[in-house]
Formats: sequence, structure tokens, C-alpha cells
Amino acid sequence: MHIVDDDPSIREGLANLLEAVGIPAFCYASAEEFREVLGNDLAGCILLDARLPGISGPEFQDELGRAGCALPVIFMTAHGDMPMVRKVLKAGAVEFLFKPFQKQELLQAVTQAFILDSERRKEQALLQAIEARIDSLTERERQVMAMVTAGLLNKQIASELEISEIMVKVHRRRVMEGMRAESLADLVKMCERVRFPSWSSRRLIKP
Repeated sequence: MHIVDDDPSIREGLANLLEAVGIPAFCYASAEEFREVLGNDLAGCILLDARLPGISGPEFQDELGRAGCALPVIFMTAHGDMPMVRKVLKAGAVEFLFKPFQKQELLQAVTQAFILDSERRKEQALLQAIEARIDSLTERERQVMAMVTAGLLNKQIASELEISEIMVKVHRRRVMEGMRAESLADLVKMCERVRFPSWSSRRLIKP
């Protein structure tokens, strides 16, 4: 849990509350302090004061997005207004808490943010695994995979690549094994997840 608030008493109080329920908390007095750890593989979520000195919370939220930081953000403030609330929620904030807020309000928001972060990390790990499998294929196997997922038949692929249908079947089998795909539908879904380039419709061979 990353707490960004310029009030030391609030930082300490929130950290104590979270650590009392087993959630490690890291505190930062400003956006500038938090920037120093942005290059790290951060987990959890950010509890962000909307009215920070210098750059504001909403402005920092925008900056985090541009920097590629996908940590869920929970906003808090004692002086919020509805336009600000709508803006940060539209930009992806998990919750907007008005100080003073109840312990249960905070813990519910943190739980939701942790679930989102966990799902994001699982998806990221899956994408990396799929990309690694694609990298393990030969160039010919990637060509065949692009054609197969575009819906071409074996005879069409053989004609396009000027190889035998038997070799097409061999390459298809290796693609399925290398990608750990249980079916063609499974293979298509994996390619869509990582936006694997599809075979150009202009090059499809008419049956």
C-alpha cells in the first residue's frame, strides 16, 4: 500500500491502521517522493491525497498513467468537489473518500483495489507467457499461425507458402504444441490477447 499525503499525522495514522490488519504501508510526503520509486515493480494500490502541494492529486494521476503505472488509485480529501470526483473516477480511480472517513470505508476500497491489481498482474503474466511462446516459434510457424487463425485451410496455406499440405500439418501441430493451445479457438484467443498480426485479408486465397 502506498500512501501519498503531505500531512505526517494522516500518513502515520493510515499506515498504523493498515498495518494493524496486515497490510504493509509505504508513505510519501509528496508526488515528487513517490516518483522516485516509480521505476520499481510496485504492487498493491495508491492512497492519494487530492490536494497535494505542487502537483495536485488528479494531475499526478494523469502523470502516473502517462508513465505506465497501472496501480489502482484511491483518492482522499477533506475539500473535494463533484467535478473533481467525476474527473478522477472517469480516469479510473477506484474510490474517492472524504476525510474523515470510516475505517471500514477505507478497507473496502483497499480490498477492491487489491483485487484489481491482482487481476491486472495475472493478465500481465499471461500476456508475457503468450509472447514468450510466440518468440519460441520459428518464422515459418508464426506464418502458419497467422494464416490458421485467419481461417485459411491447409490447402490454402500450402499454396500460399508453396509447401506441401503435409508440412502445413506438421507446422500446425508444432504451433499448437508451442503455444500450448488446446484448440483452434484457444489459439485465436491467445493471438487476440497479444494482438498478434493477422494474415492480411488481401492475401487470402479464394477457394
